[in-house]
Amino acid sequence: MRDRVGLSKSMQVAQALEREIRSGQVLHGDQLASEAALMERFQVSRNTVRKGLEHLARLGMITTRSGIGSFVTYDGQMIDNALGWTLALAREESEIETRILDISRGRSSLAQETLDGGMADALRVDRLRLLSPDGPGISLERSRLPWRPAFTGILDQGLPQGSLSSVLMEAGLQVASGEEWAEVEPSLSAKDAALMARPAGAPMLRLKRVTRTASGEVIEYVESLLDPARFGLHLTF
Repeated sequence: MRDRVGLSKSMQVAQALEREIRSGQVLHGDQLASEAALMERFQVSRNTVRKGLEHLARLGMITTRSGIGSFVTYDGQMIDNALGWTLALAREESEIETRILDISRGRSSLAQETLDGGMADALRVDRLRLLSPDGPGISLERSRLPWRPAFTGILDQGLPQGSLSSVLMEAGLQVASGEEWAEVEPSLSAKDAALMARPAGAPMLRLKRVTRTASGEVIEYVESLLDPARFGLHLTF
């Protein structure tokens, strides 16, 4: 019950700030009030404020930057893939199509090396992104999430708007930390080449990412194959 109340309050914070952004009270580029100020304003805890801000970030309405960061670029422009690929790419190029290849539950060995073993029970979501229905895929994403009862409806109803972000929010899962690796995939496998409608053996950019809760629990592991002609990696420090 306490988790449900906390989530409700965080949504109230998010919705109030969203109204201010959409109405123009908070303009593009403006800095939001500090967490302490928002805690005082809404009379809620710091954790509740952070959950509300994370929801706004997942909607693509705010971004956060701190310290050293790495950001994926698309056609030379930085995109915040912390939002998830669906929202990040939608903000840059509205004509990108997301095609769901698989939504299922079962064992996954995809993260075996990164997580010291695969997931015995996982939500498996595979997505392909294209610029046109008949064109080649520009990205192939395989997401693996440790199974939770909150995911049950996804198997029958699919992902809301093709994104996992709202599902994670409803499950009360807040990303506190993460790691990301970029490497070259020198030769696209025949299986992945067929899915992406690309020549087998073509080089690709491969990203691997794992996100965790504040307690270190894995939220999501993702592997993405990206068209190197359109995607790159940008570092800030």
